[in-house]
Amino acid sequence: MRKLDRRQVLLSIGAAGAGLAAGAVPEFLRGTDATTTPRHVRKAAHTVRPDPGYAHGQPLQALRRPIHNLHDLQPAAPPNAVALTIDDGPHPVWTPKMLDLLAEFGVPATFSLIGTQVTEEPRLVQRLVADGHQVSDHTVTHPLNLPNLAAARIREEIGGAHDRIAQVTGVAPKFFRSPGGAWSQQIIDVAAEHAMICIDWQVDPRDWARPGTMTITDRLLRAQAGDILLCHDGGGDRSETIRALRTVIPALKQRGLTFVAL
Repeated sequence: MRKLDRRQVLLSIGAAGAGLAAGAVPEFLRGTDATTTPRHVRKAAHTVRPDPGYAHGQPLQALRRPIHNLHDLQPAAPPNAVALTIDDGPHPVWTPKMLDLLAEFGVPATFSLIGTQVTEEPRLVQRLVADGHQVSDHTVTHPLNLPNLAAARIREEIGGAHDRIAQVTGVAPKFFRSPGGAWSQQIIDVAAEHAMICIDWQVDPRDWARPGTMTITDRLLRAQAGDILLCHDGGGDRSETIRALRTVIPALKQRGLTFVAL
């Protein structure tokens, strides 16, 4: 893949926004590894419902907090929907296992990707998009102290991951999740400069700590309609998460909940 500088990426993404939304590979990616148009057509750009944190019609830069619930997004998700988000990948072992599981149950998910790992596992990221899943920016190196970093570093962490994902997949991420859920207004503003909405979560089983399959299962089963669920496919052994989801997904479906991407 030929190397593109960040300015070229951003200018090209802006010019090809409509094509990206339709799943097309923009001109600047032709001749690279991302020459196959993803089968999954990206959703139209989301807007945000008004809530006490901000007024209706304000630009993204004016948001004062990330999104925790599907019902805060437009177009509206089905009233019985939940969203499964999966962080810290791609991982060469656990991401394929996660993708196989989701394919088995027909569940779309939103993967929050770390930029350095996107560069290391480009074909895995391309598979993720081709399988119909959504991509989210999760910074270049996953710094848990992101709000305390210098402004230039924050911009590079957010913008750098955004550009790497776009280069590899042909899909500009529409969402950003800060590592550890650590937020500041500056982080939200920088994400907005890249046309990304900040997302958090409602249900956190703390699977990253490997508390045991039953504990992860019990915590995820507390999900209610509109909740955003947090799981992980990177950062270590995720066998407990895989086993838990094998129980949780059919159980939530049996309760009448529908899984959607953000």
